[in-house]
Amino acid sequence: MVPDMGTAARAETLGPQTTSRPLRAWQQAALASYEETSPKDFLVTATPGAGKTTFALTLAARLLARREVARVVVVCPTDHLRLQWADAADRMGIVLDPGLTNAVGPVRAGTQGYVTTYAQVAGKPMLHAARATAVKTLVVLDEVHHAGDGLSWGEATEEAFGRAARRLSLTGTPFRTKADERIPFVRYVEDGFEGQGGLMSVADFTYGYKEALADNVVRPVVFAAYTGTSRWRNSAGEVVAASLSEAGTRSVEMQAWRTALDPKGQWVPHVIAAMDDRITHLRETGMPDAAGLVLASDQDDAREYAKIVRRVTGKAPELILSDDPKASKKIEKFNIGGARIAVCVRMVSEGVDVPRAAVLAWMTSYRTPLFFAQAVGRVVRARGPHESATVFLPAVRPLLSLAAAMEEQRNHVIPPPKSQPDEELEALDLPPREPREGEMKQWEALEADARFAHVLHSGTAHTGEGTSAGAPLEAEDEDFLGIPGLLTAAQTAELLSRRDDELRIRIAASHRRGDDEDGFMVVEDHPEEDAPGRGWRDVAELRREINRLVNRIAAKTSQPQAVVHTQLRQSVPGPPSASASVDVLRARRERLRTML
Repeated sequence: MVPDMGTAARAETLGPQTTSRPLRAWQQAALASYEETSPKDFLVTATPGAGKTTFALTLAARLLARREVARVVVVCPTDHLRLQWADAADRMGIVLDPGLTNAVGPVRAGTQGYVTTYAQVAGKPMLHAARATAVKTLVVLDEVHHAGDGLSWGEATEEAFGRAARRLSLTGTPFRTKADERIPFVRYVEDGFEGQGGLMSVADFTYGYKEALADNVVRPVVFAAYTGTSRWRNSAGEVVAASLSEAGTRSVEMQAWRTALDPKGQWVPHVIAAMDDRITHLRETGMPDAAGLVLASDQDDAREYAKIVRRVTGKAPELILSDDPKASKKIEKFNIGGARIAVCVRMVSEGVDVPRAAVLAWMTSYRTPLFFAQAVGRVVRARGPHESATVFLPAVRPLLSLAAAMEEQRNHVIPPPKSQPDEELEALDLPPREPREGEMKQWEALEADARFAHVLHSGTAHTGEGTSAGAPLEAEDEDFLGIPGLLTAAQTAELLSRRDDELRIRIAASHRRGDDEDGFMVVEDHPEEDAPGRGWRDVAELRREINRLVNRIAAKTSQPQAVVHTQLRQSVPGPPSASASVDVLRARRERLRTML
């Protein structure tokens, strides 16, 4: 049973190195639940934005202080999250190395552990097993649903950490999108699934969206759905037209949806204009740094959407692509900077913390419950009272169903095997833009327009055709758009509907201006941004400085860099720089300075 959430959070003293930041009520309750039995495995399911990282690091600090563990290993999905975890650990007085690679054997001296990724673990599971069993280790499995059984990541995770002393699993979405995938270290029980039987995961502690909303931990979400008429040409050369919200068959709906997302049409710029308008109102009514995220299906669309953002808003967005080596820096810069909009594919869909992002434009063909929950989770983290999140999305049945179910508690459900393929595929199954060699073109987007459809609130669609109370809205009411408790969902819908014609005029004007400038925001490398900080950032800077000094000495003496490195290790013994302690690295730096 989940402990009571009603008590107020109090600051706790966790030892001389830990933070004095007050814990939320759910975090204290989860800690109390854990310490009742000190289990080997503990699964926490908490809504995105609730503070799972703080909970995990607080528990780690307690276990380290009591010497119940001597090492902490955090496993997360992406490299960017490695840095985010390491920075959060620094603030808690725990030094975790986010740069430890599979090429380095031992954990660096002077740290309490390291942060790695599921992909790294899959690369050398036995190496991580050796690290996790050399001393008593707490393994934190962040977004553990990535380790579904049967996947290479899941098998490697089980092999690497099956003998660890303690395991803490964290997720905001405790389910997978494919059948028959079990998550390692998670308990399952038999449960009915559509009357056919199945398995369901059991969390040791659950903190859902409803509880988080009541505690003001997350923002309330307003879903603004936009419909429109799409026109495309099929493989027979016929021109087909259909409304997003009245498409009829699933096949027609999917093709209308994909056509709407095509950058050449009017649906995308119209919704981006509505999104920008929403950001402006948030900035004028108490959230001066409000920002928005545009989620694209692929990198080609993302680049085109970035051009549209520049043309419609007059300001360049941050373009964040997964294969960009500067992607992590761009996310960090967007998080602390003043840019209004970031356009991305999957980089900020899960785990990445951008608290000022309060608006999301769903311009992707993904429609899985997992991805939807993760993406919406990027804009629900509350920083103060009277903040709300707005999600702009196509008015198609799959997405509206996911939005209506936003407040439901979800568990990881494994359906029983089916003799026939599941007709409700999780991914949007559409013909490719360009045909394969020798094949006819199956689909070609022609055009799509957009118009406001409704606001979805508590499962009810409000179209904006009159308020629920029947009272007309005054001009000053527009200042309260989206502030929870001040306007009803019907009033919010009426305001969005009222502005729809204004946006259409604005889009037409932007097209007349043309699209001469792409206007991408360029993120330059600033050496001062890499200045040494605390913990692992000190180490990273020391390594860079040592490499610079080695290069200078090699150039000065006409020796290969490898020879200089060998001489350095002879003068200052110890492991290679990748696993050396801070003291060894500092001593080597001083030695190199004397050699210049």
